Amino acid sequence: MKSPHCFVSLLLCASLLLSAFSGTALATESASVFEFEYAFEDYWYDDEIPAALVGDFPVRSALLMEAESGRILFQKDENKPVPIASVTKVMVTLLIMEAIDSGRVSMDEEVTVSARAASMGGSQVYLEPGEKMSVSELLKCLVVVSANDASVALAEHIYGSEDSFILAMNERAAQLGMKNTNYVNTTGLDADGHYSSALDVALVTRELLKHPTILEYTTIWMDTIRNGAFGLANTNKLIRFYSGANGMKTGYTTEAKYCLSGTACRDGMTLIAVVLGGESSDERFATAKQMLDYGFANYRIVTPEKLDIEPIRVERGISDFSELEYDSFSLLLEKGKEAKIEQRITLEPSLQAPVAKGDVAGYVEFYVDGELQTKVPVRVTEDNGEIGFSDIFSRVLKKLLAFA
Repeated sequence: MKSPHCFVSLLLCASLLLSAFSGTALATESASVFEFEYAFEDYWYDDEIPAALVGDFPVRSALLMEAESGRILFQKDENKPVPIASVTKVMVTLLIMEAIDSGRVSMDEEVTVSARAASMGGSQVYLEPGEKMSVSELLKCLVVVSANDASVALAEHIYGSEDSFILAMNERAAQLGMKNTNYVNTTGLDADGHYSSALDVALVTRELLKHPTILEYTTIWMDTIRNGAFGLANTNKLIRFYSGANGMKTGYTTEAKYCLSGTACRDGMTLIAVVLGGESSDERFATAKQMLDYGFANYRIVTPEKLDIEPIRVERGISDFSELEYDSFSLLLEKGKEAKIEQRITLEPSLQAPVAKGDVAGYVEFYVDGELQTKVPVRVTEDNGEIGFSDIFSRVLKKLLAFA
């Protein structure tokens, strides 16, 4: 069913279309940016499709992962190395966010665009050599419209050269356990030896989600740069049309075909849907939607109420007892199994002083249907030193005075 655009959307549409006709060209999705008109089209999918994964998706590979646990809910050829186009920029964005969060660069820091960055083809915002733009604005161009020139400009600014940045990309991939990935550029344009897999894309997307500031950019549907002179429309249709969608990156090249790492969050559960090698843009998004629908319809995150734990005796401690605590733990469960969670606690009979804050005194185990899911440590909440002669004398004296 078609829904009318609100008045504000019409004004924004008119403003951005005017900028397009005034010489501000927008890239097509020859390298993962859609034609500008697509930002106002109606959605394509049928809401009546059941939330079940049936049949075989017409894509090279696909994977559905719950972000917090990393549990895989669906996979198809998830370890197959394939070209991934601009989904490459998930790793680019991760390194940028890590540089920002570590203080290596700041969002308002000014970047001077090199001639090489300005020469990048494909998806772009037509940066000029010598043009200055903030890290934040370039990050917006990178994330929202997959701008290759912005990607290279940021890589050069942060690491000195694109080659150094690519080396860091591959090092980070190894650290994340991405066993079927190799990067040779920061853009995702077709190149020999540039590939990844659905599982590896999910792993790097999961890591990027640990930097929540990026969601301020990935959830932008339409925006502008250069003081409103250049319009941006997000290449990720899910952001506008799928409830809870909050990221992450599209991609298209002739070899890679239509790719997507899509994320969505509902009721505290975040899912990652990766689609690589779709035959069409609509097929890419429809596949992601069906996987997300399945995940949200059949699973939920449950955080059991914490157990009350009595203090533990500390032998020869300055205090006879020490308080204990454990971190709450969230479980990914099939819906309907919430009542089948059981927590079992195992503690040491006592501890020997001295004990330090954080010392482990036991474990809480989480079971579902009698099957162990995980266990978390029970820890001492504060230091408790070993009692000395003066402490013993003081205690005896207090007792004697109490009877005087």
